[in-house]
Amino acid sequence: MTIPRRSWRGAGAFAAAAVVGLAGGVISAAPAAAHTPTWAVTCSEVTLNLTAYSSKATNEVTVSVVGGEDLLATTEFGREYHTKTPLQLPKHDKELQVRLVVKAGDDDKYSFEQTKTAPVCEDDETPPQETPSETPSETPSETPSTEPSASETAEPSAEPSETATEAAPAPTESSSSAPDLAETGSSSATPVIGGAALAVLLAGGGILWSVRKRRGVQH
Repeated sequence: MTIPRRSWRGAGAFAAAAVVGLAGGVISAAPAAAHTPTWAVTCSEVTLNLTAYSSKATNEVTVSVVGGEDLLATTEFGREYHTKTPLQLPKHDKELQVRLVVKAGDDDKYSFEQTKTAPVCEDDETPPQETPSETPSETPSETPSTEPSASETAEPSAEPSETATEAAPAPTESSSSAPDLAETGSSSATPVIGGAALAVLLAGGGILWSVRKRRGVQH
């Protein structure tokens, strides 16, 4: 079977057109993937990742706080630039606006500028101030009196009373077993004895008088 030359020529032209179209697509897609600025902002730091820039041109990058200081002064780089150490943000109690500016050296259309917001870190937040309570504060305690209390003054008087009590002789109790003392005076039997003696004397005198009287009658 013989294939005509025209068919070969048509197939070759189609293949060439396809190759050219594919190459053109790759070439046109290459600039879209180049010059890629990637960066991130947190409450305390900024990180940069700039890739696919022209190594034959001088590119520049700057990072700053809007209305504040530069976190990264204008720095030149080639094909890539990365922050080995994150850029530290100053402590703040309100949100900060951070700006990134990249100038491409090969074409200004690849330059980049963007602003991001840095939130407030929890540690830097100002704690809310407590409102003073309307309840009146407690009255200050009274100044302790320096005068001795009644209980303190009464203590010294306790010692003399105890001394007096101890010095006073305790009353001796009469012992029932103690022997009776010898009677040195008159007792209750003395009148009876005296009356009996008087009666004996009177009786003796009467007897003697009657004997003498009888003798006198006999003579």
